Amino acid sequence: MVITRPEMEIGRYHWMYRSSRPHRYHHVPALRGNISPLGIQGCFECCIKCLGGVPYASLVATILCFSGVALFCGCGHVALTGTVSILEQHFSTTASDHALLSEVIQLMQYVIYGIASFFFLYGIILLAEGFYTTSAVKELHGEFKTTACGRCISGMFVFLTYVLGVAWLGVFGFSAVPVFMFYNIWSTCEVIKSLQTNVTVPGDQICVDIRQYGIIPWNAVPGKACGPILENICNTNEFYMSYHLFIVACAGAGATVIALID
Repeated sequence: MVITRPEMEIGRYHWMYRSSRPHRYHHVPALRGNISPLGIQGCFECCIKCLGGVPYASLVATILCFSGVALFCGCGHVALTGTVSILEQHFSTTASDHALLSEVIQLMQYVIYGIASFFFLYGIILLAEGFYTTSAVKELHGEFKTTACGRCISGMFVFLTYVLGVAWLGVFGFSAVPVFMFYNIWSTCEVIKSLQTNVTVPGDQICVDIRQYGIIPWNAVPGKACGPILENICNTNEFYMSYHLFIVACAGAGATVIALID
């Protein structure tokens, strides 16, 4: 067997460097933007990215809607109960005269329960839709193609929200009616107090007739309150609480209108 010169050179190389081992170099990947040397994204960067995906407009509108509905339902329910008590004790002593009004108020209280439950669920649905349709969330999880069904659902929610906004505008106007009534009674009581120092004008001639508002029939007894009796009504806790609760309920309805339109 004839050994060529190249084979001899290879054999001599292995004999001289048999104990040496070649160094092995491991490839280290280059660090990307906000990645730490351990390959884990920083806490600050994660918080910034998560906060960028929050739909702040939808979040503020949802909180305002929840607050407005809660104020309207809670304060309106208690104020209606106090109104019935005031009518029964001072303006309509016969139960049959205000029986229809009592049934209407009881029905309105049940409607308040339904409104509170509906808007609690509807607000959560709108907030969830706001999160999923935010452009920042799309950038976080990647762009996706919207289907025709998704666009229809989003459009339906927008249309329904504006319809509810118009409906709540009517509720806001309706809730201002008892505020106007209680304000008239309160202002009349203030007039009676201011006339106590004037002997020439007796306060007994100043009256408030609830029958003119149409909430009780004209044959209701007594139907009106005058002078010191009216002043005593204004000094009761029921009148004070009902008056201010109606004001808060009206403000809650206004806040709900702003939240739905925005």
